[in-house]
Parts: sequence; structure tokens; C-alpha cells
Amino acid sequence: MEGLVVFAIIAGIIGIIGSIAPGLPGPPISWIGILLAYLAKNDPANEISSTALTIWLIVTVVVTILDYIVPAKLTTMTGGSKTASRGALVGMFAGIFFTPIGMLSGSLLGAFLAELLVENKPTSDALKAALGAFLGFLVGTGMKLICSCTMMYHIVIAL
Repeated sequence: MEGLVVFAIIAGIIGIIGSIAPGLPGPPISWIGILLAYLAKNDPANEISSTALTIWLIVTVVVTILDYIVPAKLTTMTGGSKTASRGALVGMFAGIFFTPIGMLSGSLLGAFLAELLVENKPTSDALKAALGAFLGFLVGTGMKLICSCTMMYHIVIAL
């Protein structure tokens, strides 16, 4: 059972990292951690019940789906195109080498340049769309981070 405890904690940590870093599904990995914590403790006083496990699975699915919907919706609400969303993603990848500030500014700059150069939008429209794409990125990341951090809290408490 000690191996499960170690893997639960590792999954929780990777889930938090995955909530910020692109390419890693943060909340699903965190949910695996909470599942492992549930399986590691075979006593009735375990903080994590089967009901809590099911609720966290539902929350994980909802947050994962919303992470795809919210950024796109906020981008289109501010007049942005799919190009702005892609530009934000490319900018975030480019900025990953320059700390979290680089990721944030890269996301904003990538969306702005995509709208300005690829979609040939005026500067003011490109900036508005970039801010929408950036806000969508922040909301999606925030949701994932809150979800994964809360699951990590429950993993630690349960163990």
C-alpha cells in the first residue's frame, strides 16, 4: 500500500503541474491520484469516500470539458477567431522557456500577432481579440489549478 501512497502524491503533483503546463491533462491526473489515495487506505475513517471519488470524477470531467469551451467562447465573444486561440497557444509554448510570466505574455502576444498578421485585423480589434483569448486561457488554467490543488489537498489529508 505504501507504493500507492507514493504514486498518489506523485499523481497529485503532476496534476498541479499539468494544470499550468500545456500538454499534460492536470485534473485527470489529479483524479488518478485521488483514486490511488482511496485505494491505498482501506479503513472506514478514510477522508475519501466512494461518493467523494464519484463527485471528483464528475468535477474533473466538467472542468476538462469547460477548459476547451471557455477559452474559445471568450475569444469569439471579443471578436477573435480560431487563429487567435491558436496564436495564444503557440505564444504560450514559446513563452514556456521564460518562466510563467513568459507563458502569460507569450499567450497574449501570440493571440495579438495572429489576429493582426494572419487575420489582417486592425490593431484595436486584434488587441481586443487577444485580450479575450488571454482571458480564456487564464480562466481555463485557473479552473484546472483550483480543481487539481483541491484534489491534492484531499490526497494529503487522506494519507
